[in-house]
Amino acid sequence: MREIIYGPSLATGNDIYLFREGTHRRIYTFLGAHVAEHGGEAGTLFAVWAPCAKGVSVIGNFNSWNKECHKLAPRWDSSGIWEGFVPGVGAGEIYKYAITAESGAVLEKSDPLAFFCETPPATASVVCGAPSYEWGDSEWMAGRAAKNAPDAPQSIYELHAGSWRRGDGNTMLGWRGLAAELPRYLKDEGFTHVEFMPVMEHPFYGSWGYQTTGYYAPTSRYGSPEDFMSLVDALHREGIGVILDWVPSHFPMDAHGLARFDGTALYEHADPRQGFHPDWKSAIFNYGRNEVRSFLVSSANFWLERYHADGIRVDAVASMLYLDYSRRDGEWVPNKYGGKENCDAIDFIKELNCALYEEHPGIMTTAEESTSWPMVTKPTWLGGLGFGYKWNMGWMNDFLSYMSKDPIFRKYCHDKLTFGMWYAYSENFVLPFSHDEVVYGKRSLLEKMPGDAWQKAANLRLAFGWMFCHPGKKLVFMGGEFGQSREWNHDQSLDWHELKDPRHAGIARWFADVCRFYRESPELWELDNSPKGFEWIDCSDRDSSVVSFIRRDGEGHTLALAANFTPVVRSGYRVGLPCGGAWLEVLNSDAEVYGGSGVGNMGRVETEEKEFHGRPYSAELTIPPLGCVVLKPEDE
Repeated sequence: MREIIYGPSLATGNDIYLFREGTHRRIYTFLGAHVAEHGGEAGTLFAVWAPCAKGVSVIGNFNSWNKECHKLAPRWDSSGIWEGFVPGVGAGEIYKYAITAESGAVLEKSDPLAFFCETPPATASVVCGAPSYEWGDSEWMAGRAAKNAPDAPQSIYELHAGSWRRGDGNTMLGWRGLAAELPRYLKDEGFTHVEFMPVMEHPFYGSWGYQTTGYYAPTSRYGSPEDFMSLVDALHREGIGVILDWVPSHFPMDAHGLARFDGTALYEHADPRQGFHPDWKSAIFNYGRNEVRSFLVSSANFWLERYHADGIRVDAVASMLYLDYSRRDGEWVPNKYGGKENCDAIDFIKELNCALYEEHPGIMTTAEESTSWPMVTKPTWLGGLGFGYKWNMGWMNDFLSYMSKDPIFRKYCHDKLTFGMWYAYSENFVLPFSHDEVVYGKRSLLEKMPGDAWQKAANLRLAFGWMFCHPGKKLVFMGGEFGQSREWNHDQSLDWHELKDPRHAGIARWFADVCRFYRESPELWELDNSPKGFEWIDCSDRDSSVVSFIRRDGEGHTLALAANFTPVVRSGYRVGLPCGGAWLEVLNSDAEVYGGSGVGNMGRVETEEKEFHGRPYSAELTIPPLGCVVLKPEDE
């Protein structure tokens, strides 16, 4: 056994300054375990932040897990960082830190900066060498800014890596298996991006990754870091962007993790009114601590830099913004102004977005923010939080509530269908049908729909048609695209066998057609965030539950949608149109090929020079039951 060597360090004076200031964006370059050479000897340089520890040792198989063998030394600069070079330790070795707290207790902790971890339930960190993967996505990386822009089409497929598809014996595909199947599937379906539920290491599989312990390590359940790189690379080569869910809002209390890391509340607040989340029974990051901000900003930057991710979706932003989130009176601490806003978290979020967009101008950041907090997607220099996009939870809740109603009652909640346009331009919105809507007894998208089997399928096709034509980017959780019947179960594959059922096959075909049509139609996305891109034809016919509107692109090209939310065929239904001549029926959710009844307009309608809905031309439409039609001027 070789003795530890003191002195070698990857941290410069400037690194330490920025780390302690809270503005370092790459602490992974000097903290963690780095394979290196010193004095001609190969080994690993270990560095960990534990400012309140009495002692820190690195332990592993290489020293029989004996904390007396390789004791790290604290840096001279009062940074709280402990370092040491261990000869003979190379890539693949497992290790932990044995941290002696002020109380004398010895805590065995995983490395917060580990680049790889043992497969749970094992909890040790794994030494990684420098990444050796050769990327082939230079063309994508050079042009991705245009694909992520607000005036580009974005249809996002939300996916859980462990349960999309499984192999024989219910085995997981892993990163390489996904790389072989997922990119082509997404391209064929018409998706532009895939959003992975958290891929960071997490001890409890049933948390879906939202209880993160390894903020710099892709979970080893599915393969190595290089395997994950191969998946991102394969997606990029097929023109699919990659968004990663990222969880800076809280972390689990597992003994090997960040909680009470050096025997004190290091990463979290000491006061449980600020540092403990009552809903998730987890710890809340102390955003006011400079080193914690450096840890989190560096983590987000790490996934964009090392793994070529195109964006991050920040989970549970509302829980970060409000000090009283999910707390009763007396259970929270007001800010210095006496308010409920978490000033430290607000500052952190702004710093995060500024840093990421400055380092990687072509990426996007998205907030899962469920309240009416203003200016979430406005620049920080205007007082906004600086995100690129925000999930439109209000639209989703209103629309799914409306669609769950028996059609005979829909006229009494008509406003739920139309209210979203009152605030559609206040943020850069994503319209999400996410995993949260198909678990815990909420039922699948298909089973939320009322009526018999035919009506459920027709309602779901109508819902997808409405979503893809409505302003806002699109997100659908896996399985929704073919109308999976049961709720999502993370322990099983999606029910791909349902595609043998004509009803599900029809939903899948409609979804793919409307998704591809959306991608190819600038009218449906180029002016998402401008009133110039949308215009109601008629949003007031609540008695018939029929709604119609126009979408336009920057050159004035036009599409018109008419949607019928009842099972009654609307024949001879007149709508005003902005121009005369023939209009082609380019989409019809009730076509027989989709499992519909085949009601429609025989592919085209002729306008009359007859004023209606305040427009000089109009046409009589046949709007199918529980269906929608999309029309396009023939001369365009």
